[in-house]
Amino acid sequence: MTGKLLGGVIVLTALVGGIAMYWLQIYGYYDEVRVSDLKDDVQLTLLVSEQPEPILYEDFKAIDSESSPIRYRACFTTSMSAPLLTETYMLLEKAEPRNAPGWFDCFDAKEIGAALESGEALAFLGEKEVQYGIDRIVAILPDGRGFAWNEINACGEIAFDGKPLPDHCPPKQ
Repeated sequence: MTGKLLGGVIVLTALVGGIAMYWLQIYGYYDEVRVSDLKDDVQLTLLVSEQPEPILYEDFKAIDSESSPIRYRACFTTSMSAPLLTETYMLLEKAEPRNAPGWFDCFDAKEIGAALESGEALAFLGEKEVQYGIDRIVAILPDGRGFAWNEINACGEIAFDGKPLPDHCPPKQ
């Protein structure tokens, strides 16, 4: 009888722990990002100065988490045309969106990734070094829908692996 009781307690503890871990990963660590009064939530890096500059946007929704710098996801719309964007801001050759939690339904990484791969969507450097080793990437579709996420850059990968930084990387602070 004691063995069955002990086994039941172990199974129940594992079940509660599993449910708690699932909830924390999918819902618990994410916070909604409030829209900035300065209207600078969506920025792209200028070709000329290589500095980020706010662009025109509406319908901004974003989530983020303090537990990881790459959990940021955002959705928005912009009225800026593709020719204006490509002539003014820094394009990226390759960008790969990260999955968002299912409940943040405006951000579909598969759809964004397919649009980027086919050349339908344009990828831009939003802001370099949002925090050390992390860049913000922005993708914009022809219909004006835009998406942003954070990605580990080359220097960040080296630094986070604990390897010595090459000369072209900024010092880790």
